Amino acid sequence: MARRCVLSGKGVMTGNNVSHANNRTKRRFLPNLQYRRLYSEVLGETVTLRIATSTLRTIEKRGGLDGYLRSVAEAELPAELVRLKRRIEARARA
Repeated sequence: MARRCVLSGKGVMTGNNVSHANNRTKRRFLPNLQYRRLYSEVLGETVTLRIATSTLRTIEKRGGLDGYLRSVAEAELPAELVRLKRRIEARARA
């Protein structure tokens, strides 16, 4: 399984550990990924996603999962979330 946030695309970064003697060794910075069940108010159901905690803060800022998906372009989302976004938009119009 990839260590990548489904919604924001945030993934692993690389860098160096730097000692007091300025020795450098490679290291990886892993995103803080959590499994979260998010509730869609428009659909009335929950969706389980593996997202970064920073993305969770953004979701809360934009008014929940429905508001976040409406504000993100479809080109930036994986296929399963594009289908979810279209279901939300169709239900909101009806």
